[in-house]
Amino acid sequence: MIVVHHLNNSRSQRVLWLLEELDLAYEVKRYQRDAKTMLAPPELRAVHPLGKSPVIRDGEVTLAESGAILEYLVERHGKGRLIPAAGTPERLRYTYWMHFAEGSAMPPLLLKLIFDRIEKAPMPFFVRPVARAIAQRAKAGFVQPSIDRNLDFMEGELANSDWFAGAQFSAADVQMSFPLEAARARGGLDERRPRLMDFLARIHARPAYRRAVDKGGEYALMR
Repeated sequence: MIVVHHLNNSRSQRVLWLLEELDLAYEVKRYQRDAKTMLAPPELRAVHPLGKSPVIRDGEVTLAESGAILEYLVERHGKGRLIPAAGTPERLRYTYWMHFAEGSAMPPLLLKLIFDRIEKAPMPFFVRPVARAIAQRAKAGFVQPSIDRNLDFMEGELANSDWFAGAQFSAADVQMSFPLEAARARGGLDERRPRLMDFLARIHARPAYRRAVDKGGEYALMR
């Protein structure tokens, strides 16, 4: 039995979704973020030294990192599903988007979250104007332009095919869902990029996605 150590409002939601798409049996062990810090609880360190989620256990295998988990599940249990054939252009696109999600799309979105929090954080009155000015300049000069450039790139790529790897839905779309959900929550993704909005609408309508949300709990990314 595959065990998913699932943290609320996190990348582990992708793992539940993929397991539902593959129709695999699994068990969910739930963990809640600290209400003040929004960090994972210390109990996760007993599962993996970094104390983060997602982590899965599959027999003797314990594996962290959502991209690695998705690739493992598809290759170990997928029986050829949700991955393009080796040696095809679609397979190369699949590999690219599996890495783009965390390597390129997520870093500026994480910076946006950090600087947003700096702007809103309580602090001594004499520090507040300086801290907020630094945060605002960083967001305007670097963070938001990086997010916008990534979103424009993704919008353009979906003009070529319905899904990120090609004509068929794949695990790359599962992997790409998280940065797009984050961009919708805090990165400025809206109706100005209709293909990305349509992508989100289509994945939200998938029965496996809905089942994963039901099993993983309410899913709302931090702003």
